[in-house]
Amino acid sequence: MASVFTKIIQGELPCYKIYEDAEILSFLAIDQVNLGHTLVICKEEINHWTEVPPETYARLHQVSQKIGKAILKASGSPRVGQIVAGFEVPHYHLHLIPAWSIPDLDFKRAQRRSDEEMKKIQAEIIRHL
Repeated sequence: MASVFTKIIQGELPCYKIYEDAEILSFLAIDQVNLGHTLVICKEEINHWTEVPPETYARLHQVSQKIGKAILKASGSPRVGQIVAGFEVPHYHLHLIPAWSIPDLDFKRAQRRSDEEMKKIQAEIIRHL
C-alpha cells in the first residue's frame, strides 16, 4: 500500500515543496514543530532508514545539509535538528527542524500553520537554497 509520501511524490496530494530531484523530495511538514520544519524523503518507498541503499542515503543527507543551511538563514535559528523517527509514516524520511534549544525539537509542539505562513517560509527557504 502506498504511503502518504508516495501519494505526494506522485502528485496525488499537495505539498509545500522545497526541493526535488530524481531520487529526493523535500517539503514542509504539515504539522510544524517550529516554522520551517521540513521533511526530506527518498522517492523510493523504503520503510526503515537501515534499508535505504547507501548511495541514496548519502544523497539524501547531502541534500539535507544544503536544505538545512537554507533553513538556518530563513528561520534565524542557531541550529537545525535532524530527527529520524519513522513511526508516523512507513516511508524513510528525515525531519529538519529549526531549533533554539533541545525542547524546540519536541513533536508535542507540532501545529498546523496558516497557508500564508507556510508559503512565506517555503519561499524563504527556497530563496536561500
